[in-house]
Amino acid sequence: MTRDALPQAEYEQIYARVPRLTVEMVLSSEDGVLLTLRQSGPCRGLWHLPGGTVRFGEPLTDAVQRVAGGEVGIEVGIDGLLGYIEYPSHLERGLDWPVGIAFAVHLITQPEHNFRPQDSQMRWFEHLPSAMHDEQKVFLREHGLTS
Repeated sequence: MTRDALPQAEYEQIYARVPRLTVEMVLSSEDGVLLTLRQSGPCRGLWHLPGGTVRFGEPLTDAVQRVAGGEVGIEVGIDGLLGYIEYPSHLERGLDWPVGIAFAVHLITQPEHNFRPQDSQMRWFEHLPSAMHDEQKVFLREHGLTS
């Protein structure tokens, strides 16, 4: 049984004291890796792997499906676990301490090479943008997913 997202004040109080578990969705194609642009919060304006905080009682794979539908508007199949990403830059900036569990995924509704994001806040990247979390850049390069 999962619970709804926390109210902002409670979220900030909790995650100022404990690590925050997130899922990261890695969708790649011949066009590169899919990134979305943050529209709010302290990371506003940064490109990132689609992801989100895991809710209490929520299985990780359900969280991936929730992120895929809610953040990107797609349905995905999960191919497997790629690894984890820690975010010391968040702690250094006085934010929180997320630890992301990264999953390789594929589109269910259409092949990746036919998926053309129509939103300016979502794009395929063959070369990673400078306005992106360094931790995600390192992760994607270490896994041979981008140059």
